[in-house]
Amino acid sequence: MQLHREACNPDRHHYSRKGRCRVFEILVKRSLGENVTLFEVAAPRVARRHRAGQFVMVRPHAHSERIPLTIADVDRGRGSITLVVQAVGKTTFEMTEAFSERDAFSNVAGPLGNPTHIAVPGKPEDFRGTVACVAGGIGAAPMLPIARAFRDAGHEVVTILGARRKDLLVFEDRLASVSSELLVCTDDGSYGQKGFVTDALKGAIESRRARGADIDLAIAIGPPLMMKFCSKTTQPYGVPTLVSLNTIMVDGTGMCGGCRVMVEGVARYVCVDGPEFDGHRVDFDGMMRRQAMYRPEEAASLERYRENDPSCHLQPAVAAAVSESEGPTEPKPAERP
Repeated sequence: MQLHREACNPDRHHYSRKGRCRVFEILVKRSLGENVTLFEVAAPRVARRHRAGQFVMVRPHAHSERIPLTIADVDRGRGSITLVVQAVGKTTFEMTEAFSERDAFSNVAGPLGNPTHIAVPGKPEDFRGTVACVAGGIGAAPMLPIARAFRDAGHEVVTILGARRKDLLVFEDRLASVSSELLVCTDDGSYGQKGFVTDALKGAIESRRARGADIDLAIAIGPPLMMKFCSKTTQPYGVPTLVSLNTIMVDGTGMCGGCRVMVEGVARYVCVDGPEFDGHRVDFDGMMRRQAMYRPEEAASLERYRENDPSCHLQPAVAAAVSESEGPTEPKPAERP
């Protein structure tokens, strides 16, 4: 459709005008696998300012919670950003089930967080070396702009992509296009090398050192346990290692403190100090304990959503009653023509 080919005008409001798409409109929605969905969203201002490693806070509808999502790709000409969502809780399931192409998210705030520093720690800025980009599961999506940025800066990029099984791998072709070498592994051996990304990472370091080369920097993005063991794998070799953390967040601007993580004994905030940190200094065990704090509440919220419990919709009902005198509110996605 012509609508999808035109860049969105950031000065227009949410509602369509002829020949224009709405800000935060879903231009493309595509399933990438089990409970994993790609969204291309009209967000021209975010696309224009984005740099590798940054994220956005997304509020799907006016009364939902905000969730952090790392930007997987941008198209500045089209005025869009790409987000990859794994449905694990009430809000992410609602995003993947209740929103379709041509619907629009209520808010997409960003880009937030510090961009990736495209250099090797401890080396001169003009040093060009070999960077190992290790992606587990949907960590492959946020790894794409980082790998591309290192490639464009002149570094050799070795990407290690892993998942539990073949059908859970995402972005393989995209990562291959920005990598000098792509190593794929699955836990069950259904595709690529059988084993974990840590096995491939260790092999990449040792094979290069055997021929007088090296891995100068490792970057890991994926589940916390995977990033923890990637950091443990590189530490004996003295390879600098960055990890991109995705913690609980409420506002994404440093006010709530919900995303704090201990880094070498000091509290840091992922949203403003990160999201990338030295993996050898992160207290992963403490971070994972904090991540698990609200699991009972998250499970209960998802269960109520699945049962269509009216209590799940209490907040919108109260807000609608309070704002009744202010006129009609923006219709929900399902109600738009």
